[in-house]
This record gives sequence, structure tokens and C-alpha cells, in this order.
Amino acid sequence: MATRHPRRPRALLSWSSGKDAAFALHELRRGGEAEVVGLVTTLTERDGRVAMHGVSETLLDRQVAATDLPCRKIVLPWPCPNAVYEREMRAALIAARAKGIECVVFGDLFLTEIRAYREALLAPTGLFALYPLWGRPTADLAHEMLAEGLEAVLACVDPARLDPAFAGRCFDASLLAELPITCDRCGENGEFHTFVTAGPMLTGRIDVQVDGIVERDGFVYADLAPAQGRSVRLDAPA
Repeated sequence: MATRHPRRPRALLSWSSGKDAAFALHELRRGGEAEVVGLVTTLTERDGRVAMHGVSETLLDRQVAATDLPCRKIVLPWPCPNAVYEREMRAALIAARAKGIECVVFGDLFLTEIRAYREALLAPTGLFALYPLWGRPTADLAHEMLAEGLEAVLACVDPARLDPAFAGRCFDASLLAELPITCDRCGENGEFHTFVTAGPMLTGRIDVQVDGIVERDGFVYADLAPAQGRSVRLDAPA
């Protein structure tokens, strides 16, 4: 008699365009607790960029296409009061639940206050949260990501936590070795945010180039754009 496998719950993945969300997708696709059937992300109405990461919608669309998943975009005003964020996010999740979604996946690693906030946000929706990467030592996790073939660029840096010169750098072994000891290797305390350009969760590579480094709202951003012509390697500054 054939073995019957329990059905995995249908999930949306909170998609930031960064490495933690991308690696959470990879973990679930290779046998995790849920089946990811779609992504949900937030964009700022002001400039059409992924909230906090500052990645353009053009690059987001290329990345989403490479996941082979549909993406629900939630456009938020800027600045966005927390009450507005919660209202819009809950409305989107309640609509998703009506279509058979049972849980939401997050790439959070260890910040308990963020986890508590997520779960309070979900409480009225009837959905539950999953955290595939939760509690894993972040230095080990960062190297595991690289070993699995994940490639990413630092799209945003908090200059209060990390030298702005790291903006636009590749997330690679050299960068991990150069990060100050006070900096979490996955940037979980907000030191930096990334844009994933390749990895086992994507069907192909997204070649990018840095068109400039800009400061907005107290953060330093690498202005990423699709690479012109051949692949562009973003190396450490001299």
C-alpha cells in the first residue's frame, strides 16, 4: 500500500527581496512544514521601491518571476503610520485566507519582539506564522547560505550600525570576514538589508549594477539597476 503523506498547509511568504526570505523559501521547498504558493511584499507609494530594502519594482519583478510564484504587492504611503500598515496587511491576508491560505512564512532569525509583533498582526486573520530559520546561529547560517549558492548585494545599510562603504558590496565570504564584530553576520539587528541575485530558490541569475550610492531617510542605499550587457561583479572597494 502506498504511503500517504500529510498535506502541508498552503503558505504565503513575506518577501523582502533579501536573503533571509529567499533562504526560507529554499528551506521549505526542500521539505519544510508548508507549501509556499505565493509571496506578499510591500512597496512605497512615494517611489515604488520595496519597503526598507529600497529595491526598485523593476528588479523586484525580475526576482519574483525567477521564484515561479505569484506576488501580492501592497502599496503603502510614505511615511506610513503603523496603523495603516497593519490595516493594509491584514486586509491582504484575510483575502488570502479566503482563497485557501493557511499560514504566513517569515525569514526572521532571533528577534523575539519582532516575532511577537508578527503574531499579534496575524491573530485577527485566522492565519498562523512559520519561521523556518528561527534560532539558527547566524554566523553559521550566513556561511550555509553561501555554500548553497545564494548570491546577494547589500542594498541598504544603517550608517549608525555599519560603515556606509559596505552598501553595494556582495554578500560573500570576504564581506563576512570584514564585518565588525558588533555586526550580526546576517544583519538581523538592522545593520544591512540585501537583494538576492541568484540561488537555488531562483530559476536564473539577476545581473545588477550599482548606479550610485544615495542617502534617504537616514539610511544609505545602493541604487541597484539591471546590469547593462555582461554580468557585473560588485567587488569590495579598494
